[in-house]
Amino acid sequence: MKGLIPLAAFALLLACGTESSQLPSAPSASVTAHRSSAQWSEWSEPVNLGPVVNSPFRETGAELSPDELSLYFNSDRPGGLGEDDIWVSRRACRDCPWEAPVNVGPNINSPQNDGVPAFSPDGHLLFFTSRRAGGQGGEDIWVSRRTHTDDDLGWEPPVNLGPGINTPSNDLSPAFLPGRGEGGGHTLYFVRWATALAELDIYQASVTRDGEPLGPAVPVTELNHPSFLDGDPTIRGDGRELMFWSTRPGVGDLDIWVATRCSVRDPWSTPRTLGPPVNTSFGGESVPALSRDGRTLVFSGNMLRGGSLGRMDLWMSTRTHVGDDHECHDDQDDDGDQRR
Repeated sequence: MKGLIPLAAFALLLACGTESSQLPSAPSASVTAHRSSAQWSEWSEPVNLGPVVNSPFRETGAELSPDELSLYFNSDRPGGLGEDDIWVSRRACRDCPWEAPVNVGPNINSPQNDGVPAFSPDGHLLFFTSRRAGGQGGEDIWVSRRTHTDDDLGWEPPVNLGPGINTPSNDLSPAFLPGRGEGGGHTLYFVRWATALAELDIYQASVTRDGEPLGPAVPVTELNHPSFLDGDPTIRGDGRELMFWSTRPGVGDLDIWVATRCSVRDPWSTPRTLGPPVNTSFGGESVPALSRDGRTLVFSGNMLRGGSLGRMDLWMSTRTHVGDDHECHDDQDDDGDQRR
């Protein structure tokens, strides 16, 4: 497995042929009860994004732009510059159909593998994974900037985030959480994959507004399981809900899991599987992308999920925000800030 294949193709391999009995056993303790920072409806029945976005090839690693009018994803379809490239599909409004994807171009895509994009909240920064030359080794996380947030082809040449984030191991799948107020508090979540297959864990690092590391990355211990793989984090804009995929026992061999917290100062809850209808016993649901407002989820499912068009397709599910959770602190607003 090479390039971005460590996450995309490995997920497909697990979902299509690996039995859960072949994985290390889970601890006997049951998963603790889920406590959300807000009350939501159930996720809707997922919808395949259709033949305009999906192809007979592999589409995965999706990310919605902050205005939700652009959908970025990686694909190995023909017409790219490398084995995996980042593509973008646009729509005129949130209820409008997606348009035919276009390659985001040579500043982002290289002859190597590029993918798993993530935006800053203002839409001026794009973090992504690449194996291109000039990195620290293996997969690295890079960042590109653009002047106009509606210009999906205006990205500048990317910069490697350096040794505070990247290592000789594979460092990939970024998710950027902004801080509150002046002076920082920004956090970059990502995945580090050591040489052993079992060592795929979620990490976090404090970074500047431009993504430059302020110190070494550390594992997010409450999200990682010692015996299973945990990958591709995505985080709601208020920093109080995080999703990722995992091989720990769930609905199928590969599920999307969720953890929550009452504020950005709290630890994450014990993760729980999203369950049906998002997860299935055969579809290999993985690489989730949560919109900033938490109402839309885009994820990847393999060819065994009914209605698929290719080896991996992009699917979308939605939910409605129906009220606050009174179990969380009354002095927290929806952005996780203290009320004055």
